[in-house]
Amino acid sequence: MLMSIAAAAAPKAANPYGLMEALEQGGVIAWTVFIILCAMSVGTFYILFTKLIEQQKVISQGKKVRATFWRAPSLKEGAAKLEKNSAYKQIVDDGIKAQEEHTKLTDPVEAHDWLHGSLARSEAQINSSLGGGLAFLATVGATSPFIGLFGTVIGIYRALIKIGAAGQASIDAVAGPVGEALIMTALGLAVAVPAVLAYNFLQRRNKSIAEQLNSFTVDLLAYLVSNGAVRPSVAAAPAASAAKPAAAPTKA
Repeated sequence: MLMSIAAAAAPKAANPYGLMEALEQGGVIAWTVFIILCAMSVGTFYILFTKLIEQQKVISQGKKVRATFWRAPSLKEGAAKLEKNSAYKQIVDDGIKAQEEHTKLTDPVEAHDWLHGSLARSEAQINSSLGGGLAFLATVGATSPFIGLFGTVIGIYRALIKIGAAGQASIDAVAGPVGEALIMTALGLAVAVPAVLAYNFLQRRNKSIAEQLNSFTVDLLAYLVSNGAVRPSVAAAPAASAAKPAAAPTKA
């Protein structure tokens, strides 16, 4: 009875096959692989959250454009209602600038072609900005499993060396290197999967935003080449609520 109580009270031995122990056994190569994978993971989540914030801003701007912009009596007044440095304001400002510059051209270029090229260039710049960082996610998703596999190969190589030195494949001799190899494989996959999911998710949202920007650009081009005669139909502004009728006087 006393022996069992003493055994229960004794401190448990440290796990010799944990992550830190595997990194210490792997040496410089294991630590290098681990640091690279950690840097890739941090970069993945940083890009994910920053791009989500950037995309949400553009989506919110699009809702405001549909609600207020086309109700403005003139293009410049509508542009003044847009948020400063927003994607939609950039397109409108570039369209107004292109319309003003068309009168200064010495070669005969149709207004439609000139304005279409200017608006397409502005739209492409916005789409390029939204796509920034996605190449890093694609690179992480494609390369991190192989970086983890490199650590796996080194761990297996070390296990074989221990087997050769010991002359027999005992569990004690190979458990550490094999555990290190499996940990590196798991780390590579743990970094790759979020990167691939984030890339596909952000790419889909960028495609939806690009479609909205293209639709707005087409409407703006029609407005410019028609001198405001053609504009998309928008719902009427909500009418002010009617005054409530006065309460009937109470009888004495």
